[in-house]
Amino acid sequence: MKFNFFKRLTLTLALFLTLNFIGLQAQNTLQSPGQFLGYELGERFTPHHRVLSYMKHVAENSDRVTLQQYGTTYEGRELVYLILTHARNHTNIEEIRTNNLKLTGLMEGNPTENLKAIVWLSYNVHGNEASSSEAAMKTLHELANPYNTQAARWLNNTVVILDPMLNPDGRDRYVNWYNRTAGKSFNPVFDAREHHEPWPGGRTNHYYFDLNRDWAWRTQTESEQRIPVYQQWMPHVHVDFHEQGYNAPYYFAPAAEPFHKAITDWQREFQTTIGQNHTEYFNEEGWLYFTREIFDLFYPSYGDTWPTFNGAIGMTYEQAGHSQAGLGIIKQEGDTLTLKNRLTRHHITGISTVETTSQQSRRVISEFQSHFRRANNSPEGEYKTYIIKGDNPPDKIHNLLTFLDQNQIFYGQAGTGRNLEAYNFTTGQPERIRVEQNDILVSAYQPQSQLVRVLFEPRPELADSLTYDITAWETHYRFGLKGYASASRMEPGEEVLPDTYRTFTEIGEAERPYAYLVPWQSMDDARFLAEITGKGIKTRFSSIPFTIDEQEYEAGTLIITRAGNQALGDRFDEIVSETAQNHSRRLHRAESGFVENGSDFGSSNVRYLESPDVAVLSGAGTSPNSTGEIWHFFDRQLHYPATLIDTDHLPHADLDQFNVLIMPSGSYDEKITDDTLKRIREWVQNGGRLIAVGQANRILAGKEGFALKEKITSEETDSTESRENLLKVYAEQDRESVRNSNPGSIFRITLDNTHPLAFGYEETYHSLKLDAEAYRYLEDGWNVGTVRSRDAHLSGFVGHQAKSKLEHSLTFGVEPMGSGVTVYMIDNPLFRGFWENGKLLFVNAVFMTGQ
Repeated sequence: MKFNFFKRLTLTLALFLTLNFIGLQAQNTLQSPGQFLGYELGERFTPHHRVLSYMKHVAENSDRVTLQQYGTTYEGRELVYLILTHARNHTNIEEIRTNNLKLTGLMEGNPTENLKAIVWLSYNVHGNEASSSEAAMKTLHELANPYNTQAARWLNNTVVILDPMLNPDGRDRYVNWYNRTAGKSFNPVFDAREHHEPWPGGRTNHYYFDLNRDWAWRTQTESEQRIPVYQQWMPHVHVDFHEQGYNAPYYFAPAAEPFHKAITDWQREFQTTIGQNHTEYFNEEGWLYFTREIFDLFYPSYGDTWPTFNGAIGMTYEQAGHSQAGLGIIKQEGDTLTLKNRLTRHHITGISTVETTSQQSRRVISEFQSHFRRANNSPEGEYKTYIIKGDNPPDKIHNLLTFLDQNQIFYGQAGTGRNLEAYNFTTGQPERIRVEQNDILVSAYQPQSQLVRVLFEPRPELADSLTYDITAWETHYRFGLKGYASASRMEPGEEVLPDTYRTFTEIGEAERPYAYLVPWQSMDDARFLAEITGKGIKTRFSSIPFTIDEQEYEAGTLIITRAGNQALGDRFDEIVSETAQNHSRRLHRAESGFVENGSDFGSSNVRYLESPDVAVLSGAGTSPNSTGEIWHFFDRQLHYPATLIDTDHLPHADLDQFNVLIMPSGSYDEKITDDTLKRIREWVQNGGRLIAVGQANRILAGKEGFALKEKITSEETDSTESRENLLKVYAEQDRESVRNSNPGSIFRITLDNTHPLAFGYEETYHSLKLDAEAYRYLEDGWNVGTVRSRDAHLSGFVGHQAKSKLEHSLTFGVEPMGSGVTVYMIDNPLFRGFWENGKLLFVNAVFMTGQ
């Protein structure tokens, strides 16, 4: 016994000495951010490559940290995330990860008892809110520090995923500008140039997209690569670090109303618990903060809401600063807000989040599991089944199913027919319907029930009309699909794959056809047209419906005749056939130009499609978001060239090089003078096509030579209402203003689909309206898309005065001007790149209109 005692003592001493030696090694090798960078955090902004270098340093020198690259940005910068947990957990991290997925039901099998709470911290989604990546380095070091025994306890039962920079391109745009603009010492005076970054600013990514609005839609490469990694973990808590105006106190959870009704009591409760833990730290330091104001949880594509609708406790933290703060700025109270102040507060809330989650890890895990169990067995919400009609255009069904797969939403064909009561998305009314066996069903009884409800419910219920973003996004409307919502439970039957709905099909057997025909229904058809145009193919399109070989074709159908393409020789057939196969198109090999109904291919009703030479205005005066949407559309979606022209260069630009000029939404008053506008008008009259998007129409309305006029609301006739308006309550001023607002809602638009602008559409289109701007019907032109009825509003919030103003107004119009046309797109069909059903309208404006 004596020998065994001393033997154990010797082993214990050896272990103690070994651990201390390892600790000393870690102390010597693991450097703090200041030691590694050569300056203390807060003294300057750290560019992406140096942030990344520090992250790699910590991963290489800490047994608590591993680093994974998950992608690259458009500009080639690395996107990484780090896994922080106790060294013991790293040895079986895959078991921990898959156990968590098994709790959701998204992975089959029963989890083992090795369950850990998972916290995901996301930094710098807005590039010029630059303090958070500095805070990420401080938080990483504190959690990885081998002498931080408290962090070791937290990481024993918790896994922390840390993404240090979601938007490296935008952040480097800001940091590089600031570093070359500021002097030896920062100037805290607001008017100093270092507090006013130039257009487009660093908020957005390479294509000027707001990545914090892109979580659900995944239109950008950063989102597209990040979301699958998130889904591999499905964290229990997610924090998105932001900055707001430099005079504001710090904001953290609980969030403001409106909460989406799909958010659970537990999700509300625990974000409050975390927020209360933050208050202890802030109270001790005397730091100002606020909660339950401004930042709501409704729009589903934020970094707090999308994780919430995926079962997490999703939260936004907002520190004062933003791009105007620089390294330091004098606040309204007279004190100076520094970068060190900003990163320190973000560091504290990040650590506090990990602490609170660790302290309640068992309940966090249990509630997470219960959330998905309820989703499977007793989902909330009025509707239990969403129906997509099987006779919708195949491309649209394919795109929808691809989107559902991306969001881990289960679906299948109905399998059997039945009759039932359901809400019709097209009419906005309940009715008796027939479900056919090839219709597609999305059941609410599934792991992602919460997300299904949010994306599909016809009219999301607002607990409060004061919202921070758009209030409508329903999936049928977004993809342009006919379908229904039913309160009855129907389980999907046979599995169906997206590619089932998009396959290359050939009609006709002519080896050397007179013409190739391709229907015009979707963006996939537009991409086919863009590619063959780029390869030198000359194309025509029919302006009226026709029938050939017993096949019916609608107006807009592409007619690619051999005549006019003889110079390509045999390459003509190869290009058309290969491109059709690559895009999975329906290709009709017509032996003759003689049709059974309609006009023959030599008729004037079959128009030659002149290749668009496109210019897009950019720079000061244009909205960076709108400019980026159009740039990204041509560059990454349509794959067709477009030239961006800076507004400062516009007076000197040779517009005769182009036959299409696009004005993104924006405020052009200071950039487009009367002389410049006259020059543009003359260019249109000489054959140009001018396309004005969104608020760009303001600069044209009422101007000489343009028929567009703002819609003037009728004068108040009810003297009682007039008197009430004069007796407003000061505290209700925000709510008074919403009567005239439309933050983003869906309206039913009547289309004249005989006009080229509406080719490929039926007579009804569902448009996402982003404001209450209203214009009269054109007296001299074509009112192609209009709001006509009082019941045109279908989904989302709109104030009653704004709704009244929008009735009987223009949405899409075309004004002939000399040899050219001006296209008025009052609603922006490319908004955030996610309104799929609007994109063909934009292509029509570029390719079809004015030919």
